[in-house]
Amino acid sequence: MKMIFAMLHSEDVDETVEELNKEKYWVTKLSTTGGFLKNKNVTLVIGTEDEQVPGALKILKECAGARQSVKYTMPSMSTGSLGPGANSMIPIDMQVGGCTVFVVDVDQYEKF
Repeated sequence: MKMIFAMLHSEDVDETVEELNKEKYWVTKLSTTGGFLKNKNVTLVIGTEDEQVPGALKILKECAGARQSVKYTMPSMSTGSLGPGANSMIPIDMQVGGCTVFVVDVDQYEKF
């Protein structure tokens, strides 16, 4: 038996848990905060049999893995560089999401 700890961004949690539940993985959600950037995250705890770990990891990667996204931002401008009413947005490619996963052996499992 294995225990999977998956730390992921809050915005990826709902879809990830839904997909895990569809495949009969039961999940415990814990609200967590990153130690360096102090970002709010969620840690999913999943207990599963050894042979089911690859399926869980596949779902975690598909739903919560790092991906590219385009964000639009205003350019920094010097005074008078654009005429009145001009609106210019610059697309910036950014990496969003991401999931850190630990898979550990379970020596003993009891349910009371």
